[in-house]
Amino acid sequence: MPEKKDLYELGETPPLGHVPKQMYASLIRRERYGQPKDAFKVEVVDTPAIGPKDVLVYVMAAGVNYNNVWSALGFPVDVIGARQRGGETEDFHIGGSDASGIVWATGAEVRNVKVGDEVVLSCGQWDENAADIQAGADPITSSSNKIWGYETNYGSFAQFTKVMAHQCFPKPKHLTWEAAGAYMLVGATAYRMLMGWQPNVVHEGDPVLVWGATGGLGVMALQITKAKGGIPVAVVSDESKFEMCYQLGAKGVINRRDPAFTHWGRLPDLDDAAAFGEWMKGARAFGAKFWEVLGERRNPKIVFEHPGESTVPTSVFMADNAGMIVICAGTSGYNADVDLRYLWMRQKRLQGSHFANVEQCAALNDMVAAKQVDPVLSKVFTFDETGDAHQLMHENGHPPGNMAILVNATKQGETTLAVS
Repeated sequence: MPEKKDLYELGETPPLGHVPKQMYASLIRRERYGQPKDAFKVEVVDTPAIGPKDVLVYVMAAGVNYNNVWSALGFPVDVIGARQRGGETEDFHIGGSDASGIVWATGAEVRNVKVGDEVVLSCGQWDENAADIQAGADPITSSSNKIWGYETNYGSFAQFTKVMAHQCFPKPKHLTWEAAGAYMLVGATAYRMLMGWQPNVVHEGDPVLVWGATGGLGVMALQITKAKGGIPVAVVSDESKFEMCYQLGAKGVINRRDPAFTHWGRLPDLDDAAAFGEWMKGARAFGAKFWEVLGERRNPKIVFEHPGESTVPTSVFMADNAGMIVICAGTSGYNADVDLRYLWMRQKRLQGSHFANVEQCAALNDMVAAKQVDPVLSKVFTFDETGDAHQLMHENGHPPGNMAILVNATKQGETTLAVS
């Protein structure tokens, strides 16, 4: 039996179920807000205590998402200050909203997992007793919903993380720890966008336009659409990304930097006939290119949106009659213009979407386990490089696909861990 200690080095596994008093975490403090490479620092902190509905997970690997670029910058939200105003006392932020790991301890009311289970974690946290959930609301829409590791503390950039029981899903056995730690946030988000808004879900033969198709969300959207029988058409910023899109199931690919597309950004004044005519020329050129790469004159039944300000006018123009534009972010800006004539006359739907509920996370996880969806892991970092990973994302220098950080899994390529 290994010795029980109060602190273990990375890669030094405690006896199964033994919770040490302290742990290593790559965390942010308010005085370090700024460039991510400087904001994250590995420190020793107390291991979090769990409540009756909580699970303590021994983190093997963690995913990299843009929300903790914001945490590092302290903008647009001071995450530490926001929690302290809500009554919490910690003066640090442990981020991380994706992870793979091993269940290490469970609260008295937890029934869905047991100590020793290998799991992947979702990022949606909510109070099951909240009045809106009790009244029948989808939990991810609840006023109690928060994103673990961004709006809450004790995320995945630490040896141990505290989550709610409903966040735990079986780790697909064929995946390495690092691949398993990188897909749930973007994958479940994409699944809800494409399959969660009846009747506007992917059906056999439906064309689907996917913006930013080689980003974390986009690579998931291409694969989910293809697996569900849809016809994904990808939009990327460089022809060097075309082959990756085809490998992930795209029927066709559009380079948004094509000189024919001169209309990105907000709509001009509709009363300015010359300016609006010029905008329409660019939008129609994009539509013609969509038909060309699709191979037929049909518009997308679903437009998978996240750039926002630069693309929403085109997305509304492009969506088919009774089609849907579904959006989960605004990476190019939040002031997105809509020509309402196209929205109401052609009965289109503009739908906001935010992460996913338990059933949708499980459905996405089943697709990964069945090898219908791959995490598309692009780059792996060591625990000491947590800040570097987020700096790369902040500077938009990250490679296509999804990135991961090794935590207790100190070597790449391992799919399980022998514990005693």
